Amino acid sequence: MGFSEEVGIDLGTANVLVYIKNKGIVLQEPSVVAIDEESDEILAVGEEARQMLGRTPANIIAVRPLRDGVISDYDITERMLKYFIKKTCGTGKFFRPRIMVCVPSGVTEVEKRAVREAATQAGGKDVFLMEEPVAAAIGAGLDIARPEGVMVMDIGGGTTDIAVIALGGIVASTSVKVAGDKFDEAIIKYMRKKHKLYIGERTAEELKTGIGTASPRTEEVRMTCSGRDLVSGLPRDVEMTSTEMMEALEEPLQQICEATHGVLEKTPPELAADISSSGIVITGGGALMYGIAERVKARTGIKVRIAEDPMSCVVIGTGQAVDNLDVIEKSDFNRRKRSFI
Repeated sequence: MGFSEEVGIDLGTANVLVYIKNKGIVLQEPSVVAIDEESDEILAVGEEARQMLGRTPANIIAVRPLRDGVISDYDITERMLKYFIKKTCGTGKFFRPRIMVCVPSGVTEVEKRAVREAATQAGGKDVFLMEEPVAAAIGAGLDIARPEGVMVMDIGGGTTDIAVIALGGIVASTSVKVAGDKFDEAIIKYMRKKHKLYIGERTAEELKTGIGTASPRTEEVRMTCSGRDLVSGLPRDVEMTSTEMMEALEEPLQQICEATHGVLEKTPPELAADISSSGIVITGGGALMYGIAERVKARTGIKVRIAEDPMSCVVIGTGQAVDNLDVIEKSDFNRRKRSFI
């Protein structure tokens, strides 16, 4: 006789986090898979595969199967999910967990279907979907069931989800494909243009996490990065400053601030008054960037705070929702999908 376990998954563009009921967060790994193209065999998943990005021989490719918050390679996503479910839940002929997966608020019905099918093929018995901003709000400790509105910004790897939530549902929201990946791209572009240096994704990410800056710092910080000189073709080191990083990240930061402003414009006046007093909460990996709260506050005029554990908010919220699966199953968001399939 088999048994069922309830699992919450934050299927992110940059990282996958897994929450198991009564155990908490059991896995946090990068969403990267290394594959041998000749044999189609998976060589590594997660952190081990991330180390291979940009460093593999011709027959091996390290891929990120999710782009901009949605599945770009269905087959590899399914295999990656299967690997993570097996690693965290174990295996068994009759073992099929009930799975709750988080998706960006702006996903289409087709994209929802792809996520559900990938999770089912990976071993899920029942698969439910939950919108990221709602999960992030729950994980950040906000009471979303009250009539007073709360506002959440979840800056992930592929998307930034911004939503105003009241009475358990989203009142106004937007999902923009500008987040961690676009920050990395902006840094790569800036290095090519300003320093004539070609750097890889991993180096860009190290610069972002090391000295990434959204608002002016009181004290300048510096970091040396290595890349290939576009003129000579030889390796070269460049010292970057936090002021230059702010310049490099200006465009994506501006887009996120404008998207936040756009959601506030769509918010009913009663809820706008609530948010004015309660403020905006930022979650996701992007919340860790220096000065992000000050930057959003400068654009909106509303106080902004960073959630306590921003990286884990979505999966913690998903995990708490897993405890109330009966309510989620009847929710409009999941019912619509059921009739679609």
